[in-house]
Amino acid sequence: MNSLKGKLLLTVFMLAAFLTSTAQVTNDEVLMTIAGKQIYVSEFMNIYQKNNVKGETIDKKSLDEYLDLFINFKLKVKQAEELGLDTITTFKTELNGYRDQLAKPYFTDEATLDRLIKEAYEREKTDLRASHIFFRLTPDASPADTLAAFKKAMAAREKIMNGASFESVAVEFSEDPSAKDREATQQHTFLKGNRGDLGFFAVFDMVYAFENGAWNTEIGNVSMPVRTEYGYHLIKVTARRPALGKVTVAHIFLAIPKNAMHEDSVAIQKRIDSVYAKLTDGEVFEDLVKSYSEDKGSAAKGGILPAFGVNRMVPEFVDAIYSLNNVGDYTKPILTSYGWHIVKLIERKTQKPFDEEKAELKQRIMKDARGDQTRQVVIARIRSEYGVTENRPALKDFYKIVTDSIFIGKWKASQANELAGMIFKVGNMTFRQTDFAEYLASTQRKQEKQSIEAYVDKKYNEFLDESLLKWENSQLEQKYPEFKTLMGEYRDGILLFDLTDQKVWSKAVKDTVGLEAFYQKNKSNYTWDTRLDATIYTVNDAKAVQKVKNFIKSGLSDNDLLKEINKDSLQILSTESGKFSRKENKLIDSINWTPGFSNDIIDKGTTVFIYARKLLKPEIKELNEARGLITADYQNYLEKEWIASLRVKYPVEVNNSVLAKIK
Repeated sequence: MNSLKGKLLLTVFMLAAFLTSTAQVTNDEVLMTIAGKQIYVSEFMNIYQKNNVKGETIDKKSLDEYLDLFINFKLKVKQAEELGLDTITTFKTELNGYRDQLAKPYFTDEATLDRLIKEAYEREKTDLRASHIFFRLTPDASPADTLAAFKKAMAAREKIMNGASFESVAVEFSEDPSAKDREATQQHTFLKGNRGDLGFFAVFDMVYAFENGAWNTEIGNVSMPVRTEYGYHLIKVTARRPALGKVTVAHIFLAIPKNAMHEDSVAIQKRIDSVYAKLTDGEVFEDLVKSYSEDKGSAAKGGILPAFGVNRMVPEFVDAIYSLNNVGDYTKPILTSYGWHIVKLIERKTQKPFDEEKAELKQRIMKDARGDQTRQVVIARIRSEYGVTENRPALKDFYKIVTDSIFIGKWKASQANELAGMIFKVGNMTFRQTDFAEYLASTQRKQEKQSIEAYVDKKYNEFLDESLLKWENSQLEQKYPEFKTLMGEYRDGILLFDLTDQKVWSKAVKDTVGLEAFYQKNKSNYTWDTRLDATIYTVNDAKAVQKVKNFIKSGLSDNDLLKEINKDSLQILSTESGKFSRKENKLIDSINWTPGFSNDIIDKGTTVFIYARKLLKPEIKELNEARGLITADYQNYLEKEWIASLRVKYPVEVNNSVLAKIK
């Protein structure tokens, strides 16, 4: 039903593919009146102009046909309104869903989005390897805590600028646990720290603020502190390479046990070297995988690993893959923290042309933090367009009444009952302290305690932004006539669908009495042509053909025949019985339509013959034999009857002088 509804809505929006305007007619002229409601030329013309791409000239007959369709459409919508279908909750929910989709482009700055798409495409060409020193900070940190973290980051950077190695400072200062060695415990063995090394990564692999910091830092340099949602980072870029893309590889893997002695490690290295020698001597990679690889998960698949990007493997593994230029190339043995590998390139997917990637990049950007940039541009435009008057001193009242209970989701808006001052104004809409109190209460959640002042300020900024966007949303129909028109089309289309379903589609299916009466009145329209009552016999054993025919002549039923012939084998005989029309079955069409046996048809050891019982004269179809066709015709009948009743119920007056100008 949803696909049907989609098709109907599309039809509604493109109803007027019949009309062109060359005469001097203005959009604000009244073309017709339906049930007292004036319909203007602009509304009549608008739907057509959506589809009249080529600007073909349409003749008067086509225009008259369209006019009838348009009037019928408006009559149905009028009845739907009269029945109150536009007040039903399900209707409102569906229409609001469409509105949300149609409104999205108005809250996206296309210039900013285009810039971000191009930026991402350019960054997609390069992989970076970087290290960082991390200073943890929550998104809601107080100004004092933020300043303290920034100072720590600057102190660490100063130490590096004075000659200390980035790695040593990472071990000393970084709050990323992976930077430091971790001693063995009952839960894990000794883990060597990465000294801040994050390995390789590509665009979208890191949060946008970190990505920007890395891409704007030259190789070997250390960035100024970069703020992300997690805290501050000092970033050192150590390598830039043409993008690896998405790769599929296979590997032969020999593990090195966590507590392996030196002589054990040497023995494993010699073993991987011997496997490599076999490979270079011409032995098949997949055979060596089966014989030697200790990665049992991939060994069953020829050593193939799931496709991955540059940030999904340890740097040593990725480094080796960069050297593989052609499918089928393989590396020398490489050592990672897991063990020894020989890696073979199976597939590499590189960057596509910009036009092919643009849509996917747009989707990723809108889901990514960078997509908020387009939102902020729109908010700034709204501020500029309407003018925002703020009363920030009114926030001080909230510093006194908002308590730590808000950090466990227990704060009540009623605590602000005595506050009624204006907090900001946009356009002709005033937002008061009570509105902000309701927002605080409805958006509170359990979280770490923080400065009340910082929290209130942050929530106020969120409230202001959301209120500006809601205000703009409420003005779309007034500001953008094309949006108002489109919403009207969706509204009428949904109403038309819902009422047509009640009056025609579902009714035709459920009204069995009406369908039967329609069939009885019109059954002469549903007839079979001459048909042949016959059975097609397919015999896979030439020796059994005559036996089958003898049984048929004796009057044995097909079911008993199948049991008899196939009692020792299910493959000897198969049958297809029916009343066949012309052009329904090629075998039936190939024989003379006379009672009796056809000639045998031999095909690759199989014998096919047809036994025709009798020729059936043309006859009327039973209701169940043509229910689909009869139901469709009954729906058309109901539609015509419905429209006829609407034409009687609602007066229609066409302004023929205006119509003549359009023609």
